[in-house]
Amino acid sequence: MLSLKNIILIGFMGVGKGSVAREVIKHSNYMTMDTDDLIESIENKKIKKIFIEDGETHFRNLEKDVATWLEYSVKNTLISTGGGFYKQKNLKKIGTVVLLDSPFDKIIKRIKNHPNAFKKLKKRPLLQNLEEAKKLYDERRPEYLALADIIIDVTKKSVLECSKELLKKVKNNA
Repeated sequence: MLSLKNIILIGFMGVGKGSVAREVIKHSNYMTMDTDDLIESIENKKIKKIFIEDGETHFRNLEKDVATWLEYSVKNTLISTGGGFYKQKNLKKIGTVVLLDSPFDKIIKRIKNHPNAFKKLKKRPLLQNLEEAKKLYDERRPEYLALADIIIDVTKKSVLECSKELLKKVKNNA
């Protein structure tokens, strides 16, 4: 049995954090939750609507509240996060930080090849302008790399391969 320490999945939007989380729970004793889903439940509206109606600053404050709650209330859980959640100051206190990494063009290709591509792009307000999204990716990637306890390159791997690699590396990192 693995420790009660949480696993926090970070990485750019669309890299596959939710997909990998859903696969990991099939092969482990972890529970899973998604920070964006928690925020949508708290606000009773979709992330895109929060950005439009309340602004990004309000959204980031909600992320901070969720991070505080996770630190004190959640154990033995795999937590998939929104693309900017990594900026929470208490992230390392919440658990082991695992970066799912892939080049920007591969992330966009992955999203566009998904059966629900239109819906996946529409729900991500920061991906509406790909040129701006690329700048954001270039800004965030070094920060992701610096923060990660474990890095998994997801580029040429299936979700199953990524989940097995994640569990093996977390076990070795414990």
